[in-house]
Amino acid sequence: MNTPVRQTCSTATISLIFGILSWFALPIIGAIVAIICGHMARTEIKRSQGALEGDGLAVGGLILGYVHLAIFFLIIMVIFVFLGGLAFFAAFAHHTGHM
Repeated sequence: MNTPVRQTCSTATISLIFGILSWFALPIIGAIVAIICGHMARTEIKRSQGALEGDGLAVGGLILGYVHLAIFFLIIMVIFVFLGGLAFFAAFAHHTGHM
């Protein structure tokens, strides 16, 4: 019985690699590449009609990329809110003479 050999989608592998790299070496760029390649890989795998595999790799890259970006933007928001709030209170206290 000859079963066709399924190849792993290289774009899915790239997505996972950059998803991992986004946490250690390439913070924002790695996450963006992981997300773009992950979506491209999933589309490519679906269109291959079973000739390509690696959907799990693509999903892993997507998760790593999206989680990294979400945490990054959450940290940025907290910094702006916290430091912005401190700047506001410092300016208010200085303006009213309570410092």
